[in-house]
Amino acid sequence: MGTDYQDARQKMVDNQIRTTDVTSHSVLKAFLTVARENFVPTPLKPLAYIDSDIQISAGGPDGVARFVMEASPLAKMLQLAQITREHVVLEIGCGSGYCAALLSLVAGSVVAVESDSELADAASERLSEGGYDNVAVVTGELEKGYAAEGPYDLIFVNGAVETVPAALFDQLREGGRLVAAVGFGLSAQAHLFVKDGGVVSSRPAFNISVKPLPGFRKSEEFVF
Repeated sequence: MGTDYQDARQKMVDNQIRTTDVTSHSVLKAFLTVARENFVPTPLKPLAYIDSDIQISAGGPDGVARFVMEASPLAKMLQLAQITREHVVLEIGCGSGYCAALLSLVAGSVVAVESDSELADAASERLSEGGYDNVAVVTGELEKGYAAEGPYDLIFVNGAVETVPAALFDQLREGGRLVAAVGFGLSAQAHLFVKDGGVVSSRPAFNISVKPLPGFRKSEEFVF
């Protein structure tokens, strides 16, 4: 007997997401709508709704394995972003396209950047097949964002980073926001950055443990 994915989706929302203080109607609806099983490798489809990150790639030239983020922290970060249908969103780290599909249902339009060309091509195909026609997947270095379509109302970093480069803040419009998990392992925190008067301020929102994106390392500091 095959997996009842619709039932699994409902249980994911009820047992993994609602229980971690996610109350945003638009976010919950997106998680109930997007077929997560379509964004994981075929052998892992029956595991699509487990309460865990799901590996989608062993890593491109950078050697960093890539994952579909666990549902609960992803939902909490999306809620923190307070996305509306008026927003133009840049996603950093498209991966399999799952987060881009969620974003497409809560935002006006989405540009999703992916550094691994194989992941980018597959994500674009999945999103097209799923009818997510307000998403454009582009291939490029994650740390550089995608200035050509900026400025953005929101930049969503889909993974943990050690630091957020100035190039991304430069692509925020005035009043725009950036959400990212800063730090690695159990010491990471979800941060909300806001651009006001050309100056970016930040506040930590909650502790979070998610897999890292390639790049985004702090520059080496010389100690004399």
